[in-house]
Amino acid sequence: MYYGNIKECDVADGPGVRVTLFVSGCRNCCRGCFNSDTWDFFYGQPYTEETEAELLKLLAPDYIQGFTLLGGEPFEPENQREVVKLLAKIRETYPEKDIWCYSGYLMDSDMAPGGKVYTEVTEELLSYIDVLVDGRFVEEEKDLTLMFRGSRNQRVLRLENGKAVEELYR
Repeated sequence: MYYGNIKECDVADGPGVRVTLFVSGCRNCCRGCFNSDTWDFFYGQPYTEETEAELLKLLAPDYIQGFTLLGGEPFEPENQREVVKLLAKIRETYPEKDIWCYSGYLMDSDMAPGGKVYTEVTEELLSYIDVLVDGRFVEEEKDLTLMFRGSRNQRVLRLENGKAVEELYR
């Protein structure tokens, strides 16, 4: 897996101050995407054990509320196996911090068994996520007044044990 960027103090991609990882690789290629460089699976730098150690160190301060994962596309099958290990480590090391994830894929179809990005680790991956923002960015539905998403079709889902329990910021 490759990644395009790490933000040490992000206040745009979830509540509070967050550490954010932008993974590389995305097949959605949404028109108007703010981060189209990361569509390329080999954009940026290789994700390594040193990258993981850096992320864990950045999450340590008390003022960091949580971790956000976006891209590119974290749920591309090529990314899921590495991402699930990272989220497991974050959950183990910092159980009090929340984990947000952005995906252009839909939880109830694309990530479900038989869905286009479902893998043997998808359910475990979802189990570590507290809030999932799902759905492709649709330029015609772009709305700058929305909280934590770019277009009206996207959902902000609170998850418990990998299942959506509430839609937030409607």
